Amino acid sequence: MFDDRDIKIAGDKPSLSVESNGFPQTSEEFQINRANGNLQKAKQLGEDIAKALVLACKEENNLIDESDESTSLSAHRIVLLSFAATVGFERSCPDNVTANTAQNVFYDCLSELDSKIYAHSCDSGAFSFYFLAYKSGNDSERRVGQTFAMICGHDGDPIYQELGEALYCWFLGQVEDKAKALEFVRR
Repeated sequence: MFDDRDIKIAGDKPSLSVESNGFPQTSEEFQINRANGNLQKAKQLGEDIAKALVLACKEENNLIDESDESTSLSAHRIVLLSFAATVGFERSCPDNVTANTAQNVFYDCLSELDSKIYAHSCDSGAFSFYFLAYKSGNDSERRVGQTFAMICGHDGDPIYQELGEALYCWFLGQVEDKAKALEFVRR
């Protein structure tokens, strides 16, 4: 028969209830961010970071050349910088709506600016390894660097580990600095 434990009773403001994934069930949070200017700032952040990634790749002569043996390192660096951008959006934006907006604009803009860099930025396997390293607790920067070395095929190589850690910290700092300059409204 039926059990009272199956019954869910909405609170005073059921429209503000949150799904288990952390996203609101209504657009109220979206509307608040649009009204206070955070949504536009998040879009600007995503665009700025996409441009910064493309510029970093071109300044370092990291254009993807399929005949180049160093393509592998270039592609791995792009994934690492994209991961740093994702972490930066999560850490620097005031909520999920603005972080997701920044990330979506980042990828859209990256796709428009350079399709080869965009293609290399979407390696979900590498992202999974980086997220595991990032979420593993203390000293996540060092763990991300170790993961970079492993993904590059140089597991345990201190030079690759330091390179990965330095790249991650540098680009994460870029995102955080740009977000800070945009002065998001915090509630």
